[in-house]
Amino acid sequence: MQFIYPTFLWALLALAIPIIIHLFYFRRFKRVLFTNVKFLKEVKEETSMRSRLRNLLVLALRLLALAFLVFAFAQPFIPQNQEVKTGAKSVSVFVDNSFSMSALSQDVPLLEKAKQRARDVVRAFNVEDRFQILSNDFAGRNQRLVGQEEALALIDEITIGPAVRNLSTVTARQQQALNTGQADNQAIYLISDFQRNITDLEDWQDSTVDMTLVPLQTVQERNVGLDSAWFEAPVPLLNQNNRLLVRIKNYSDEDLDNVRLSVRYNGQEKPEGVLSIPARSTLVDSVNININQPGWQDVTLSITDYPVQFDDQYHLSFRVAEKIKVLVLAPGTNNRFLRAALEGLGIFAADFRSSQAIDYSSLSTYQMIIMEGLPSISSGLSNELQAYAQQGGNLLVFPARNADLGSYRSFLTPFPANELREFDETPRTVGTINTEEFIFNDVFENRSASLRLPTTQGNFPLTSYGGRQEEALMSYRDGSTYLAKYRSGLGHLYLLASPIDEGANDLVQNAEVFVPMLYKMAISAGTARPLAYTIGEDEVVETIHQVNAGELVYKLRGSGEEFIPEQRIVGAKVFLGIDEQLSEAGFYELFLNEESPLDHFAFNYSRQESSLDYYNADDLQAQVGDRVDLIDTADDNAIATEIEERSQGIVLWRWCLILALIWLALEVLVLRFWKV
Repeated sequence: MQFIYPTFLWALLALAIPIIIHLFYFRRFKRVLFTNVKFLKEVKEETSMRSRLRNLLVLALRLLALAFLVFAFAQPFIPQNQEVKTGAKSVSVFVDNSFSMSALSQDVPLLEKAKQRARDVVRAFNVEDRFQILSNDFAGRNQRLVGQEEALALIDEITIGPAVRNLSTVTARQQQALNTGQADNQAIYLISDFQRNITDLEDWQDSTVDMTLVPLQTVQERNVGLDSAWFEAPVPLLNQNNRLLVRIKNYSDEDLDNVRLSVRYNGQEKPEGVLSIPARSTLVDSVNININQPGWQDVTLSITDYPVQFDDQYHLSFRVAEKIKVLVLAPGTNNRFLRAALEGLGIFAADFRSSQAIDYSSLSTYQMIIMEGLPSISSGLSNELQAYAQQGGNLLVFPARNADLGSYRSFLTPFPANELREFDETPRTVGTINTEEFIFNDVFENRSASLRLPTTQGNFPLTSYGGRQEEALMSYRDGSTYLAKYRSGLGHLYLLASPIDEGANDLVQNAEVFVPMLYKMAISAGTARPLAYTIGEDEVVETIHQVNAGELVYKLRGSGEEFIPEQRIVGAKVFLGIDEQLSEAGFYELFLNEESPLDHFAFNYSRQESSLDYYNADDLQAQVGDRVDLIDTADDNAIATEIEERSQGIVLWRWCLILALIWLALEVLVLRFWKV
C-alpha cells in the first residue's frame, strides 16, 4: 500500500492526545450513603474492572477513528501494473456525436450513454484538473482547456451532427489542445462506437499521453442508403427525358426487399418502383426526369428505410440552359453552312466575333468555342484558349487553308495534341465513324451503307506522337485521322484535319453528321458543376463571379439557416469556403442581394458512416495493442471507479473515511449503552 500524500501521516502523532486524556483523567467520585456496608468491597472491585474495560475500549475506538481519518487525508492506494501519476492533469475527452451514435443501445440513444460516460470520466478526476471536451464538430469553444464544472456543461451541449472524423484526426486535435496546458500529466479518452471506417489508431505511438478507449455497443441494425446519383448524359437537356442513374447500397448481411424509391421534382413526389437488393451489394437503378423549363432544377431522391435514415435522401441541383452558348472566332466572313447550322437550331446562342476583337474575360461563359479558319494563332489567344480548355471548356478547331503551321504547332503542343503537317491536296473519303464515343454514340440509330460520309479535296495530315493520347472520332479509309479528340485538363480539344471551305471539305454540307456533331461537342463538357456536394468533405464550392455587382458579399441561404462563407475571387470565378458552417442537408441559394438567387447548391450528408460495421472490444484491443488502455464495462456506475483505479491504483481513502465514521459511531454506542 502506498500514499498519494504521505506527509499527512505526521498527523498520527495526534494519537497521543486520547492516550494522554485517558491516563491523566481523574474522575470525580460521587458520594453515596449506604446503611449497610457489608458488601462494599465486592461492589467496588467489580465496578472498577468494568469501568477500566470500557475506558480501554473507548480509547481504542478513538485511536482507530483518528488513525483512519489521517489515512483518508493521506489517500492510500494499492498500485496496479502501471505507474500512478500524481499532480495536476490535463484531460481531453472526445464524445463521438456522428449519425451512427443516434442508434439505440438497449433503451436509450448511444449518444446519451456516451455523454454519461464523459461525465463519469470528468468527475473521476480532481476539481483542479483541466479538461477539453471535444466532438466531431471541432467547434472553437472546444479547442481550449476548462475547469470541471464548465466541462460538464459542455458535455450537456453536445448533439447529433453531420460531421464525422477519423480518430487519428481527433487525437491530433486533442494533443494540440493538451499541449496548451501546463500540467505534466496528459490523458486522452475516446468515447465512440468505433466504426471500422473511422478507427485508424494503428500508428499511435505517443508514450507521453495516456490514451483510453471507451467503446459503446449498439444494437446491430440493418441499413440501406442512397450512395450517389448522376446523369447518363454529360448535360441534362430541355424537353427531353434525361436518364438519372441512382446507386443504392445494402450495408447489411441480409437481403432486403420492398425498398421503395421515389423522386421529388417540381414540387411533386413520384414513386419510381420497389427494389430488391441482395446483402452487401450495390444496385444501380435509373429515373427519367423530363425538364420542361430552363433554369435551376432541384431534385430529391428518397428511399424507405428504418431506423438509420440520414442516408435515405439524396439532393441534386443543376441548371438547364435555354440556349447553348457558342463563340465563333473567324478572321472575316463566316462559313455560311456553319452559320446556318448554329442560327437555325433553337438550342444554340451563337456569338460571331472577329479574332481581332475578343473579350478574354468572357470566354468562360461559353460552352464551346469554334476557331474557324484562323491563318495564325497569337500567343496571347493561345494561352487563353488553353486555360479555357483546362477549366472544362470545349474547343473546336477548323484550320485555315493557308494556316501558319508554326503558330498552330505552338498552339497544339501544350494541350498536348498532334500537329499539322504540310497541306496534302490528295482527295480522300472518310471511311469510319467512332460510334462508341460520346460524340456519335446514339446518333445513328440504324446506320446503313447509304450514310454519306464526308469527303475532302485536301487535308493536313496529323502527326502520330504516342504521348498525345489522340482519340479518332472519324478516320479516312487509309486509317489516318480526319477528326481527332484530345482531353486537356477538364476540357476537350476537337481538331479537324481539313479546312471547312466548300471547295476543300463537304462536312458542313452533310447535315446528318455535322449538326449532331456540333450539338454533342457543345454539351460534352469535360467537367460540369457537381450535382451535389457533401457536408464535411467538399469545403470549397465554385461559381461565376458577378463582376459588375455593386455589393461583393456573397451569402448562402437554405434549410432554415443563412451565413456568409469565406470568399476568394480569382478572375471570373469566386470560390466559397464552406468549412464547418453547414449542418443540414438540403438546397442552398447564393445571394448578393435580396432580389434573386445567383446560384443553387445541393448538399448531402456524408455516407462514411452508412456501413454499420463496428469493432468489438477484443478486435479493438488487438488493433491498438498494449500501448492503449480499454475500458469495457456494462456497469454505468463502475466506470468512474475503474478510471480512478487505472490512474491512481485501487483507491482506499473512501474506505478509511467510512471506517473512521464506524469507529466514532461505536464509541457513541459504548458510551451511551454501557453503564458502569
